[in-house]
Order: sequence, then structure tokens, then C-alpha cells
Amino acid sequence: MVGSKIIIFDCDSTLSSIEGIDELARIAGDEVRQQIEEMTNAAMEGKIPLESVFARRLEIIKPTQEQVTNIGELYIKTVEPSALSAIATLKENGWLPIILSAGYVQAIEPLAQYLGIESIEAVPLLFNPDGSYQDFDRTYPTTRSGGKLEIVHKIRNQYSPSVMVTVGDGVSDLETKPGVNMFIGFGRYAVREKVKAQANHFIQDLAEVLSIIPSP
Repeated sequence: MVGSKIIIFDCDSTLSSIEGIDELARIAGDEVRQQIEEMTNAAMEGKIPLESVFARRLEIIKPTQEQVTNIGELYIKTVEPSALSAIATLKENGWLPIILSAGYVQAIEPLAQYLGIESIEAVPLLFNPDGSYQDFDRTYPTTRSGGKLEIVHKIRNQYSPSVMVTVGDGVSDLETKPGVNMFIGFGRYAVREKVKAQANHFIQDLAEVLSIIPSP
């Protein structure tokens, strides 16, 4: 895969309109949902470090394996309208799409399969034999600030691509900018002013990616 072209997408509020963690919180009731949404937004806007809320949100919600599976189905129902066609075109043009997320592998897998994306970098959740929540992989980079850039460096070392592009809505996605050729901010579902100001490009529709990605 040396010389390959790689495009990396965030999942929540990018490939899908939802934030998976907020939907899990919704199941737990309005009070929990509001609390979790405030924590998520503060982290995505860069007001607080991601690691300060990552474990806490899961400890509050304690999602079951079944609930996480249901979020996977919801991702597909709320997929960004242009995502399927845009990713198909990118693959036809020789790009390797990867999902890079601070979300959960088990929830993202169905969406990745639907979109034809084979590579997922996201946080594994751990469940007890009865499907109840146990923990998450606390060593995984995207559970903390700067983690997405760590993964970008790992991908670069693995593939030695000729060009790398990242696409996402949050400050954690913006953190990948030093490691890639182009960072594209995405604002269909959430406009983060810091992301909009510092992105190389800022778009509202994933189809726009096709006209602005660099040619190697």
C-alpha cells in the first residue's frame, strides 16, 4: 500500500448526524442525556480535555452490549446523505477510506460495513458475559486529547501514503492537521468555530470532498 491515497473520516456528526454517546445517554433518561450532551459538546469544542469526560460518561450510562448494537443500526439510519456515494467514488479513484473515532468499535462496525469501509480506528468496549457494561480499552489513543494525531502517525508509518486527508467536525479532528496534507472541517451537523477557522477547507456536504482533495 506504499504510495496509497488515504482519507480519514470522523464518525459522529460527520458520517452520521448523531453522537453515539448522546444517543446512549438518551436511553438513560432526559437528565442523563442533558448532562452527557453538555460534556460531549464541551470536549468537542475544545473547552475541556476529552480524557476528563471519556470514562465519566460511560460510568454514568453503563451501556449494555445490546444498546451499543442498536446505536450501530441508528448510525445507518442517520447516515450523512452523500456519504455512501462519495466514499464509493473515492474508492474508485484509488483512495483508501478509514474511520477514526473516539466512538466505539462495536457501534461503528455496522456503519463501516454499510459504507464499504474496511478499516476502523475506534475504542473497543468491554462487556461482561451477560452483556452488561464492564469497561473500555483505557490504552486506546482516541480516549484522550491528541490521540487522533497518534493514530494518524501510525497509519502513515503503516502505509507510507502519497497523500493523507482527514475530515471531521470536532477539535479532536482538527488536532490531526499537523500530520496530514489537508484537514477538511465538516459543518453539516455541528459548526465548531475553532474548526471552521483553522481547517484548510470547511464543507457542509461530504460530496464536496471530491472537488477539493489534492491529487498526489
